Order: sequence, then structure tokens, then C-alpha cells
Amino acid sequence: MTPGTPAPWLGARGRTVRIVRVVARLNVGGPAIHVVLLNAGLDPARFESMLVSGSENPGEGTMLAYALSKGVQPEIVPEMVAEASLRARDATALVKLYRLIRRARPHIVHTHTAKAGVLGRLAARLAGVPVVVHTYHGHVLHGYYGPLMNWLLRRMERLLAHLTDCIVAVSDQVKHELVVYGVAPPEKIAVIPLGLELRPFMESGSLRGTFRHELGFTDGERLVGTVGRIFPVKNHRLFLDAAARVAGREPRARFVVIGDGALRLAMEEHARRLGIADRVVFTGWRRDLPAVYADLDVLVVASDNEGTPVSAIEAMAAGRPVVATRVGGMPDLVTEGETGRLVSPRNADALADGVLSVLRHPRQAARMGGAGRRVAEERFAVERLVADTERLYAQLLAQKGITV
Repeated sequence: MTPGTPAPWLGARGRTVRIVRVVARLNVGGPAIHVVLLNAGLDPARFESMLVSGSENPGEGTMLAYALSKGVQPEIVPEMVAEASLRARDATALVKLYRLIRRARPHIVHTHTAKAGVLGRLAARLAGVPVVVHTYHGHVLHGYYGPLMNWLLRRMERLLAHLTDCIVAVSDQVKHELVVYGVAPPEKIAVIPLGLELRPFMESGSLRGTFRHELGFTDGERLVGTVGRIFPVKNHRLFLDAAARVAGREPRARFVVIGDGALRLAMEEHARRLGIADRVVFTGWRRDLPAVYADLDVLVVASDNEGTPVSAIEAMAAGRPVVATRVGGMPDLVTEGETGRLVSPRNADALADGVLSVLRHPRQAARMGGAGRRVAEERFAVERLVADTERLYAQLLAQKGITV
């Protein structure tokens, strides 16, 4: 069969829509949660889903147990590893994906994250899949690499867009940036915000005190936290630089770094150099995030680039104000002065001022937390994510004249 020719057996297995979803790896973070919830949540009477994942990088943690708990058993392609460079193993991964897709005979291949977007879209088109979709959970077109690599990645994403029937962005701002970088015209990009299981966070008030007392903090101390991979684009160095400034002006402030990653040891050393090691706790990955958010006075997102960070949505669902850098999809999530504070990126003084303004005005912070909870519930429930995605799939199949 000629690569790119639609498979003649489409629809031969009944009237369910077959989907192969490809993600680079199931590391701890938003994309992994997103793909698991989609595979588990799509109506089984209408959709038959397979999840394909690559391998996690060291220190990233894995959400395989979470996937299994939702009844999702991923197919693993170990040669698919998330990194900007292309290696010989990527060719092996491409062949394996192609064979898997030919065997599964899907109507739709939907890729998530950059490396999966490259290999999965190429394999889908070679296998003749009629509908190819790619989701940007943010992007790596700035904030990750140098100018030359950024230029190369943008060129590559433009080429890949020609292989894609629809591009999905998780926020209006991410869509805007994709258009500005020339990845695709606006009419080819749909916006489907993240959707999460929010109930545990919205009901986390009963857990208040558990996390802070475990760490030895008193009720009178103010907890400032950040949650996520300790990875360059998340800019934990900026968080710690701001923490040092806050510590000098607010003696009750204490700081927690929830997560792990390749830069953890370097960040622990940076805290020591700043003289705040006795006020910063690095917890590693935690499974009890509702209890963590219940005890934070403010969540900080210090990233250089973001799509829509899951940590911010979770914190808002728990009623916690968010102080974040004004990057990527953050302005679509946090409204300045209403659900939190937005500050200039890579500016430790501005980030510290934002945190201090929340700590020093508890009534305003409580109002922000309440407003954030309402926004999270109205906009980021998993049920809305699943409904939006099912609607998009139906539209794309109809455009191809495929009835199932």
C-alpha cells in the first residue's frame, strides 16, 4: 500500500471511532494527566482509544501508576525519548509507531508534546490515517533553547503543520504565539483548554494543617510554594532569588519546592548560597497534592514559558492565589488582581513584590482564592475537556466524509 493512501478497512470493525493517542512520555505533569483523562473519559460506546507513550527522562517521575488506576494500559515505545535532537533511536521509534498504527487501523491519530508530534504525525501520514491532530500543551519555540535551535524548531513545526488536519492549543495565548511564529494560520488551530479532576482539590480544606505540620512548620508561618519539574524552563532559580528577597522582608515566610528533576541538586546549592537553605524545603514528588495546596498561602509559577500549568489550576481549585510570570498561557488563566498576580518574567524583584502583596493582604488573598476556585470549576473540569474533544473529532471526521 502506498504511504499516505487512506486504509481501505476503515470502519470495518463496527461503528466506534478508533483513536491512537501518542505522547512522548508519561512524566509527572500536565500532558500525562491530560492524555490519560482523555483516553479514560471518551465515551466507550463511540470511541476506542489506545495510548502510546515513550520513555521518561531521569528524575522526571512517571505517571504510569496513575494511568493504570484509570484503566489505561499504554503501549510503550522505549526508543521515543523527549529531546530536541534527532538520533538513530528516533528512526527505530518511527518504524515501531508506523507498524503499531497500521495494526490498530485508527480513524484518528492524536499526538501530544513535541517529540511525539514529530514521530507520531510522520508515522500517521505514512500509514494513511485519515485524520491527524496535534496538541500543543505550550511549546518549545522559545524559552528552552538558543536562537538557532528556536529557528530550526519553528521551521520544523511549520512543515509538520502541513501533515496535520487540526492543531489544538490549550489556551488563546498559545494559539496566538503559534500564529505569530507562523506555525499555522488561525483557522487551522482550535483552542481546547485543559480539563482536570478538580473535586479532590476543591474539597481539600479538610486536610489543612497536614502538610505544614509534617514539615515542622507552625500555623503562623506563611508557606510559599512551587510545584513541578525542576527543569530550566520552569526557572526555579528565579523562584529562589525571589524567595531570598521575600525572606528578608517577611520573617514568617517559608518556602517549599514540590517536584524533582535534573537541576534539583543545583537548586539546593543555590538556596545555600542565598543563605535561605534553612527556610526552603525540597520535598521531591508528592502524591498528596490536595493536602499540599491546602496549606500553601500562595503558589508561585516562575516559568520562562508555559502553556497552561496544571499546578496553577489545581491551586486555584483549592482556593489558593497564584503569583506567576506573564508568559505563554498564564494571562488566559490568571487575571491580574482578581485570581492572583502576574509579573514580568525573569524579574526576581517583581516576583518577590507579587508574593509579598499576597502575604500582606490576607483579605484580598482570600478573595483571589475564591475567584480562582470559581474559574477553575467553570473552565477546567474534565467533563468539559472530554466533551470539547469528542465534538472536535466528530467535526474532523465529517469533513473527511467518514461516518462511523
